Amino acid sequence: MKPIIRVENLGKEYRIGLKAEPYTTLRESLVNAARRPIDALSGKGKKNGDDRFWALKDVNFEVMPGEVVGIIGRNGAGKSTLLKVLSRITEPTTGRIELYGRIGSLLEVGTGFHPELTGRENIYLNGAILGMKHDEISRKFDEIVDFAEIEEFLDTPVKRYSSGMYVRLAFAVAANLEPEVLIIDEVLAVGDTAFQRKCIGKMEDVSKNEGRTVIFVSHNIGVVSSLCTTGILLHKGEVGAIGPIREIVSKYFEIDKSDTDDKVRVDILNEEELWTTGKILQMRVAWDAGLFRDGCVCDLAFYTVEGTKIFGLESHKLMDNRVIPGGKTEAIFSIENIGLVDREVRVDVGLKRDIGSNYDVLVENACSLSIPSAGLYDYKVDDSIIVPKASVSV
Repeated sequence: MKPIIRVENLGKEYRIGLKAEPYTTLRESLVNAARRPIDALSGKGKKNGDDRFWALKDVNFEVMPGEVVGIIGRNGAGKSTLLKVLSRITEPTTGRIELYGRIGSLLEVGTGFHPELTGRENIYLNGAILGMKHDEISRKFDEIVDFAEIEEFLDTPVKRYSSGMYVRLAFAVAANLEPEVLIIDEVLAVGDTAFQRKCIGKMEDVSKNEGRTVIFVSHNIGVVSSLCTTGILLHKGEVGAIGPIREIVSKYFEIDKSDTDDKVRVDILNEEELWTTGKILQMRVAWDAGLFRDGCVCDLAFYTVEGTKIFGLESHKLMDNRVIPGGKTEAIFSIENIGLVDREVRVDVGLKRDIGSNYDVLVENACSLSIPSAGLYDYKVDDSIIVPKASVSV
């Protein structure tokens, strides 16, 4: 079978930090012109601040028809740049892309629609851009409007839409106008939870039942793991790994931890990593002595493997709103399981200098736990958050 997407030696370079030239007189310009050959020979002719940044470097991969591919990586890894190149929004600096068929893409909020046109007009405009005839678009029109849930505002200019309304219409257009390749960025996070689930269901339907290709970027690793079959890991603009999504997710967490493993360590102090109902879990977070000389705050966040947050703990709330004193290099959390059963749980750890500041260190998937069924209480994870009994010692 022939790949629907083939990427070969792809690179994208951006020019950054170019400083504006100061105003010069005619006399100064003539003098500079006379000196330029001499400066070039002596190496003085280089402009300060003319830096170049490679957002993508030597990227190679293939995608088969009907495949659902998740692209994951840390912020700045090049994910959004890759999607823009695949969507033909920006041209690559090096390499080539072979892509067969129509592309429906949903990237940044604000792209793809003309703000002065109504929702109705933008539906027909996008269909025309995809190469569809007016009759083809009309046959899909009601389906798009029903999915987007914006019938009341259909004849309102989209510049008056909220970001959520915009995303609903944009996704409905991208998914329902029958593109061979559907490209979706993290923009779905703008919508409400119910609509996000609706979009994920549509992407599954498009790939499994209609045989179309989906390229998906999200920081919600649980959604990526459940939706995608293949993963591409980007790290600093390069392909770190390609393969089955579960393997790629594991590699992603390994890379993410490797940047902080020398500074932060997380250990389960219990003999068994089985956290049954009523049992106290003891988790130690240790950090480098020079990392927080004036004290810090240590936070834990517990998630299902699907990416649903179960609960979070903040050290200052367990210490009468105080930070961990300077000179301390570890915190031990004691957490009672009040009813979680029969699931795998992953834990993220965040460290920051003060209560209201941003995290200085964030370790995703710092550790994982198995919670067996105890036959007692069965806590079903939904959109609510539980807070167990917990304490911290330093």
